[in-house]
Amino acid sequence: RAIRDITDRYVFVVEHDLIVLDYLSDYIHVMYGRPGVYGVVSNIKSVRVGINEYLDGFLSSENVRFREEIRFEVRPPGEKTEVNEILSYPALKKKYYRFKLSVDPGKIYAPEILGILGKNATGKTTFVRILAGDVKADNVNLDIKLDISYKPQYIKPRKTLVKSLRLKPELIEKFKLRHLMEKKVDELSGGELQKVAIAECLSKDADIYLLDEPSAYLDVEERLELAKHIKKFAMEKKIAILIVEHDILLIDYLSDELMVFDGISGVNGHASRPLDLRSGMNEFLKKMDITFRRDPETGRPRANKAGSVKDREQRKKGEYYYVG
Repeated sequence: RAIRDITDRYVFVVEHDLIVLDYLSDYIHVMYGRPGVYGVVSNIKSVRVGINEYLDGFLSSENVRFREEIRFEVRPPGEKTEVNEILSYPALKKKYYRFKLSVDPGKIYAPEILGILGKNATGKTTFVRILAGDVKADNVNLDIKLDISYKPQYIKPRKTLVKSLRLKPELIEKFKLRHLMEKKVDELSGGELQKVAIAECLSKDADIYLLDEPSAYLDVEERLELAKHIKKFAMEKKIAILIVEHDILLIDYLSDELMVFDGISGVNGHASRPLDLRSGMNEFLKKMDITFRRDPETGRPRANKAGSVKDREQRKKGEYYYVG
């Protein structure tokens, strides 16, 4: 909002979060190519057309297709079908010296992806660490008799070769890691390390996978590819995946349900039970004081400009997250 309020000068923004880019920009250039080999800059486009063509993988004025399209599913809330409850957890409490967290009781289903969304320092990582067994809740001994694989927020590089990590061959191909096999993990870039850590997490046989901020250090193309692979992985393996993420576009694309964290950063946090995507997003966006609509062509969520006709209409209806 502060950037949008700058009216007396030009602002150039390079951004991997498409929702932030959409909200900030009036016009954009799409860039595509092969990393480390070549890059192509498109003609200038309106922000809506540019992002839609980027997701479509086809630049109409240039008549160039650079990849397959990506579409967002418009899903109204409904009853759960063909999923099984695999974990029921009670209300959880955890207190540190200057921070306390409370979590409402909830259930986790499979196959399903549960998105975890909220502002920084409100306990999202603490919650997944409790599930992973790295941290103990103060009020209950949470004895989870399930296999859990955890990709932490902060990854510690090791002085070992990537090829020694026992990554599944199909994940090496999907995440395009073949050229990294002879490198040491502590020599990888941030994005390379992130993809290797995700692949290592998903290579383990588990009932629940916990991914804490998997899009960190990834560019927009890598984020979209990651989202497609994670979604397919959950459905094929019929497992549950919990994802802590700040990229709302990824959360919208991936999540079947949503946990919303709220509170005062660094002081206290409260986590809702898992909600259907519409209810969860509506609750989160209302607290953030911003409304979202759906793009009619791609189905992607778009942030309404503050005070616009659509923004005022949705606020009046109490629909901060519009599915149709």
